[in-house]
Amino acid sequence: MGKILHRYILREILVPFLLGLAIFTFVLLLARLLKLIELVVNRGLPPLRILELLGYLMPSFLEVTVPMAMLLAILIAFGRLSADSEMVAFRSSGLSLYQLAPPVATFVLACALLTFALSIVARPWGNRSLRWALFDIARTHAAAGLKPQVFNEEFPGLVIYAEQIDGKDDRLLRVLISDDRDPLQRNTVFAREGVMLSDVQAQTITLRLRDGSIHTTDAEGGADYQTDFESYDVNLDLREALSGLQDEEAKPREMPMGQLITTIAEKRDAGEPVEAELVEFHRKFAIPFACIVFGLVGVPLGIEPARAVRSRGFAVSLAVIFGYYILLSAGQALAEQGAVPVVVGLWLPNLGFGALGVLLLRRAAREQPLLGERMHELGDALRLRLTRAVARGGAS
Repeated sequence: MGKILHRYILREILVPFLLGLAIFTFVLLLARLLKLIELVVNRGLPPLRILELLGYLMPSFLEVTVPMAMLLAILIAFGRLSADSEMVAFRSSGLSLYQLAPPVATFVLACALLTFALSIVARPWGNRSLRWALFDIARTHAAAGLKPQVFNEEFPGLVIYAEQIDGKDDRLLRVLISDDRDPLQRNTVFAREGVMLSDVQAQTITLRLRDGSIHTTDAEGGADYQTDFESYDVNLDLREALSGLQDEEAKPREMPMGQLITTIAEKRDAGEPVEAELVEFHRKFAIPFACIVFGLVGVPLGIEPARAVRSRGFAVSLAVIFGYYILLSAGQALAEQGAVPVVVGLWLPNLGFGALGVLLLRRAAREQPLLGERMHELGDALRLRLTRAVARGGAS
C-alpha cells in the first residue's frame, strides 16, 4: 500500500514539474532566443550553430528553473489532492502528512542533486564554452556581418565602408573607415585592402589595412594632417556586436570548483578582495539548497483548500519565487559590495524561507490554519470589503 501510494504521489508531481520546467525555461530563454535569431539573420549562422549556443546557455537557466518548477509541481500536486478530498481520505485512513512525505522528500532531494550538479559542473562549463563559441562566431563571421558598398556601423565608434568583401578569406578591398573612438581627434582612413585577423588567446579581432593613409583632424586645435602607411591595424570591439548573448560575466562564474577555491586562497594570500569569488562559491550551494526550502514551503501551501488549483499553484509559486530571488539578488549585491558578510547575503533567504516552511509544515500536519485564525479573519474581512467596494462601483 505504501509503495503504491508513494508512486501515485510521484506521478502527480512529475507531470506539472516537466510542464513548469518547460514554461519557466522558455520564458527566461526568450530574450536570448531573439538575439540568436538576430545572429541568424545578420550573420548567416546555420541552425545547428544556434542549437549549440542554446546548449551552452541551458545550464545557467536550468540551475534556476529546476527549483522553480519543483515548487510549482508540489503546489499543484498537493492542491489537486486537497481539492478532490483525497487528503481527507488519506487522513481518515490513519495516514499523517509526514507519512506522505517520503516521495516528496525523494523528489526534492533528486532536484537538489540535479541543481547542485548544474551549479558545480554544467554552468561553469557552459559559460566557458559560450565565451569561446561567441568569439569563434565573431572571428569566422566578422566580415560576414559587413556589407559591401554600405556604411557599416556595427562596431562602436567606427564606420566601415568597403567596395568589395571576400567572405571566404575575410578580405576587404578599397576600404574607407571613419574612426571617432578618440574624442580628441577624428581619423579618416583610406586603404587599398584589409584583412581580418584573430588572436584566439586574447580573444580580439584586428582589421589589418595595407597601402593607405590616415587623415587626422585635431578637435582642440583644428589642425589637419595626413599620415601614409604600408600597414595599419584597427582593433574591433565585438562586445556591442554580440551584446545580449553574453553578459559581462564575472570570471568566477566560469571557474570550476577547484579553480575557484584556488583563486580564493591566492587572492587572500595576496591581500586582494575576494567578495566576487566567495559569492560564487556560496551561490553554488545556496541555489541547490533552495530546493529543500521550496519543498518545505510548497507542501503546506499546496494542501490549503482552493477552487482553481492550477491558477492558484502558479500564483503562489510565482509569489514565493519572486520573494526568494529578490532577497537573494539583494543579498548577493550587498555581499559583492562588502556591505554584508557573504554568508549572510547568500544564505539569509534560505534560512528565512526554511524557517517559514518548517512552521507551516508543522501547522499543516496538526491540521491547523497555516496563518492562524486571526489572519484568516482579517483575510475574510478584507475580501468582503473589496467585494462590497466593487459592487458599489458597479452600481454607480
